[in-house]
Amino acid sequence: MDVERIRRDFPILARTFGGRPLVYLDSAATSQKPASAIAAESRYYAETNANVHRGVYALSVEATDAYEAAREHVARFLHASSASEIVFLRGTTEAINLVAASLGRGTLGRGDLVVSTVMEHHSNIVPWHLLRGSAGIDLEFVGVDDDGQLRLDELDRLLARRPKVVTLTHVSNVLGTVNPVREVADRAHAVGALVVVDAAQSAPHRPIDVASLGADFLAFSGHKTLGPMGIGVLWGRAELLEALPPYMGGGEMIREVRLDRVDYRESPAKFEAGTPNVGGAVGLSAALDYLEAVGWDEIHDHESRLLRRAISRATDRLDGRLRIVGPSDPARREAVLAFALKGAHPHDIASLLDAKGVCVRAGHHCAQPLMDRLGVPALTRASPYIYNTESEIDLFVDALVDVDRLFGAPDPLPARAK
Repeated sequence: MDVERIRRDFPILARTFGGRPLVYLDSAATSQKPASAIAAESRYYAETNANVHRGVYALSVEATDAYEAAREHVARFLHASSASEIVFLRGTTEAINLVAASLGRGTLGRGDLVVSTVMEHHSNIVPWHLLRGSAGIDLEFVGVDDDGQLRLDELDRLLARRPKVVTLTHVSNVLGTVNPVREVADRAHAVGALVVVDAAQSAPHRPIDVASLGADFLAFSGHKTLGPMGIGVLWGRAELLEALPPYMGGGEMIREVRLDRVDYRESPAKFEAGTPNVGGAVGLSAALDYLEAVGWDEIHDHESRLLRRAISRATDRLDGRLRIVGPSDPARREAVLAFALKGAHPHDIASLLDAKGVCVRAGHHCAQPLMDRLGVPALTRASPYIYNTESEIDLFVDALVDVDRLFGAPDPLPARAK
């Protein structure tokens, strides 16, 4: 993979801060955007902008065609059976909220069990808490072991209670753990549960096949996948989407409205009330084009090299002072490196690295239950992507060593004169 050529496709990487080049290691929060995706969205607004599905004039037809072509592209990316299984929303958060709220209006009720995991992002915890409050469902969580892997023995104990839903992340945004989604799905389906998958951290890094995963619903966000912010995807099996009631009401999602009744359109229109983010969908399609042109195997190999280099060099130089969370085997994780450095607060680490032009994340990473399990209030996280280089990883480790010298190993106080 020609990383230098790829870097030239990302305009923001030419920026400098304080005379230092930008080293962006926060792609798990949001990825940077290639010029082709930026241009596709801009070109839509410059040349094709019109409201979709509503006009018979040529410009509106063009806009509708562009929007639906993006839907078809996402369906191919996910290996969905039909584009009608693709719902465009603002992101993973809205998608999971849609599933939880809609299930709560017709399928889930008081005492029904939903099973999630301790490693989830808040976007796959809070919507179910809301449903617990509104519908009276029970909510339980599968733990993780000391290596950052799901406790499948705990899953089995909870499955014995015959939950209605099992929901889990494909890849942890903190641990980097790649969960055995198909194994979990098979066990969940055996007791009649639906399986909801958060693919926000996997879709940017690997091809997704919803049938192979065994999912019933799956969500991902465009902005982590080289695409624009404000666009995301919910995939659901066609018969499940048809059975769900709408999440929001408004224009475009109706077949007929009368004062005494409303008839809704079929999916996906039923879930896309109001004017959609057409430009975002077009930009997401261009971003997927870019990733597919680079190649998933090349992406995986490059990210794996960066992750292994970061772990090896940081561990060698900060032996005994650095705690990296997540699977000890790099082959069982994606390129997410969350860590604690003895004596240094994560926010101080991030601030000092920022002074060197290195962008990392610090905080609870919207995963406070996982922080509690790990026994920390917060962690620092570096998350490289396709546009990062080995020299940037080295710069990151050098900066981390400097932080350790400042906070972790202070010089002893001078002896008091007699």
